Amino acid sequence: MSLRNAPMQTPVPHPDKTSLFRPDIRAEIDHWIAKYPPEWQQSACMAALMIVQEDNGGHLTTELMDKVADYLDMPPIAVYEVGSFYAMYEHKPVGRHKICLCTNISCMLNGSDHIYQHLQQRLGIRFGEVTEDGQFSLKEVECLGACCGAPMMQIGKTYYEHLTPQRVDQILDRLEAADGK
Repeated sequence: MSLRNAPMQTPVPHPDKTSLFRPDIRAEIDHWIAKYPPEWQQSACMAALMIVQEDNGGHLTTELMDKVADYLDMPPIAVYEVGSFYAMYEHKPVGRHKICLCTNISCMLNGSDHIYQHLQQRLGIRFGEVTEDGQFSLKEVECLGACCGAPMMQIGKTYYEHLTPQRVDQILDRLEAADGK
């Protein structure tokens, strides 16, 4: 039998969804579920993964994805597909400040490679790594949609555009000061 014709396993609803997440996490996920018709609650999958990832210090585990699947009455594989497809989901620990550096064409043409070299020297890490103190991680991203501000990076929910090594140092110095370093 080909995979195309294989029957999709219907998930068995989890008997006690209250045991899957704390009340505040359930409330956030339920907020997203309410945006869709009842038979389409799985449409809240992306938001649910972001919520549990943030609550887990910035990364997902298989156990957390299984809980999302149970909470949304979805097959676990469907949640894994979402969690592994999109670059916004992390599957290993990240720093308190996840630096996403755009290396797409506009940023590359405007010097993102020099910004990357500067970040490597300043932090002592490469893409996919975390500083020893756990403060920073560095991720290469394809595009953050701010080409007019190239080169640019995102830290948390904040975009930083028109980067120079000096501007990067100012940004990192501010973050370190805020963290008490």
